[in-house]
Amino acid sequence: MSIKTKLSAILFGSVLLVLVLNLTLNLYDVRNNLQNETERNMRMTAMQIAVSVEQSSYSSNYVESQIANNLRMAAILASHELDPDIKNVDNRQLRELSHKLGVSNISLLVKTNDDIVIAKSSDPKEVGLSTKGWGFWYIAFLELFLNHQVTIDQGQTLDHFWSGPFEYSTSNPEFIEKWGYYYDGTSNYIIDPYVRSTSVNDYVKIMSPDEIVKQTQEVNPGILEITGINPETFALTSMSSDGSDTLNLKLRNRPIKYGSYDYGNVQQDKAAVAAAISRQQPVLLDTEALGKRVLKSFIPIMQPGKGSYVISVVMDYSVISSVIRKQLVNNSSTSLLLLVTFFLGSYILSGFVTRPIKAILAKVNDVARGKFETTLKVSSRDELGQLAQRINAMSDHLMQRTSRLGQTLEENRAVKEHLESVINGTSDAIHTMDMNGQILSTNRAFEELYGWSINESAGKTPYLVPATAFKLEAERLEELKKGKVLPPVETLRLKKDGSIIEVSVSTSVIRDEEGNPLSFVHVSRDMTERNRMEELLRRSEKLTTVGQLAAGVAHEIRNPLTTLRGFLQLQQEKKVLIPLHIELMLSELERINLIVSEFLILSKPQAVHFQQKDVRFILSDVISLLDSQAHLFDIEFVARFSDEPATVHCEENQLKQVFINIVKNAIEAMPQGGTITLEQYTADQSVVIVITDEGEGIPEDILPKLGEPFFTNKETGTGLGLMVSQRIIQAHKGSMEIASEVGSGAKVTITMPAAEAVIPRKSMNEERSE
Repeated sequence: MSIKTKLSAILFGSVLLVLVLNLTLNLYDVRNNLQNETERNMRMTAMQIAVSVEQSSYSSNYVESQIANNLRMAAILASHELDPDIKNVDNRQLRELSHKLGVSNISLLVKTNDDIVIAKSSDPKEVGLSTKGWGFWYIAFLELFLNHQVTIDQGQTLDHFWSGPFEYSTSNPEFIEKWGYYYDGTSNYIIDPYVRSTSVNDYVKIMSPDEIVKQTQEVNPGILEITGINPETFALTSMSSDGSDTLNLKLRNRPIKYGSYDYGNVQQDKAAVAAAISRQQPVLLDTEALGKRVLKSFIPIMQPGKGSYVISVVMDYSVISSVIRKQLVNNSSTSLLLLVTFFLGSYILSGFVTRPIKAILAKVNDVARGKFETTLKVSSRDELGQLAQRINAMSDHLMQRTSRLGQTLEENRAVKEHLESVINGTSDAIHTMDMNGQILSTNRAFEELYGWSINESAGKTPYLVPATAFKLEAERLEELKKGKVLPPVETLRLKKDGSIIEVSVSTSVIRDEEGNPLSFVHVSRDMTERNRMEELLRRSEKLTTVGQLAAGVAHEIRNPLTTLRGFLQLQQEKKVLIPLHIELMLSELERINLIVSEFLILSKPQAVHFQQKDVRFILSDVISLLDSQAHLFDIEFVARFSDEPATVHCEENQLKQVFINIVKNAIEAMPQGGTITLEQYTADQSVVIVITDEGEGIPEDILPKLGEPFFTNKETGTGLGLMVSQRIIQAHKGSMEIASEVGSGAKVTITMPAAEAVIPRKSMNEERSE
């Protein structure tokens, strides 16, 4: 390509770059303006919806207030009809009274030690319901019992009376109901008349903001979706991708308050909702949903005294894209016309400028081919003439230096060949690395040790130092740069195939004449074989600790032996044979035999027969077996088991061994006495057992080592108890976690999958009796 063409191309390219930048900035400005306008419209839409929802709420509050007054009158009339003692009231009497008073049902709530439950009701489904997890409803019940008056903001408060807002029924989730709660202190229960009808359902749906959202979308076709989001329950694990929630079903706590959630991305939207609430400012996202590019705006709505929520407005980005495309076509047409005109003019002008440059280019080509004799002749006195004179002077100097360089090159080649023969002949891997971590040179031993060839590693940064040694290596290099002399260090390095190799590395610094570091020289020696021999020696020494297994067996069977001894002493003192004690002692003797056999789990898992068992009964057996030993240490057991069956597929004796081992450790950790809490509940189709003590706790540096063979923090322990327990829980497809702080006791959490078989719902006493 000629100079004339290049000059024209440079001018053309410069103008093209300016036009492209101008076009880009113009489009960027248009897009920002359109996006800002769209964001303002989305925010205005959200605020209009919020105002409409608030107005609808005022109407709903009026209706709720009227119903609340009616329910209070019904409750007062019921208080005159009913006996003040709940023991003298039956469900049949409540059914007759609810029919007489014109309400759907009447329930009676009583206060227990730690809960408020529905004791009597005209609706059998209501009887036995606990209210402890009902949030502000439960607080209102407590205030009625304590002060005969409710002070919370939700619902309607009257004298000795409180009515909750419209809400889905717990016992009949398909109905929206209105409840009233009356307590004047003359009885030992709260009277709860409530209304359940399709009229209430229809009214709540009519007052729902969904109709407002629908009308707004019809007026604004560019709006794809409007969603009212509850930040307290949004994106919880129980929520599905479509916004539905299997746990939070109530009007007050469901994650989607109104609208739809078809264009949602739960994790992305969760972060945006949190940001909008914390900043109290709208958050805008440019993203994709259902195959479309959309703008999503999350606008926080503040409700004094009612908390905050977020309205999400999803706008189709095609509205903005169509305007941008039109602007792009107009600007591109204008720019193309300007480019063609400028290119023709610049091509003609460049011909007058490039003539002297062609002569200079011819001389430079001769110099490039090694022809220094020819002289460049340019008669002009401008900058090009001066350039021609300097090129002639440069040619003379180059001719003189070329001859000198030839001689120096031969000398350097001889020295280089000598050094390469020495470096390649050594068995240690050598490589030099610049200050940026790029490899400058290597020897043959480097390729054999690390797998990187000279061509693959030169000028690159192979990943030789693993992440675990990276910090230590960086500190060594910094010390070397400061002038320190460090001995070789044994460390780990990575080979090309990703495998780990043990090496001894010696590093030194190459500096320039002023003492500044230029590069590092690393000499690596393979230490794998030597370390392998040392490891074999350590293993042979460790075999001497196998004798500690006897102490481990004694530790494991001491618990049942202690139980047997206690029962035998008790029967010896009373001179009476107790059949229940004999059965338990035989069971413990059998378990001693099983414990000895189950120590084979350390080397070879044994085949066991899994059955469906209720964990609550297994834990109860463990408490019974260890209760006498606990009393010797002034320790009390506190059991908190769920009322629901907790059935798992298990080998009962193995689980009993695990629980005894953990409780025994807790007893030993509390020499001054205290409380051991055994808690059981069901979560996410799993049975969870939590055992907590009030002992001295476990130091943080010891926690990761618990469960390793032969590791123990006891003077007489073997370190096998926790390891066997972990093996058993893993065989049951479960997990065991230990958490502790020094001085705060320890907590062991065991999680096991619940059995899928359907088991009749019976109380623990009924199942025991069978």
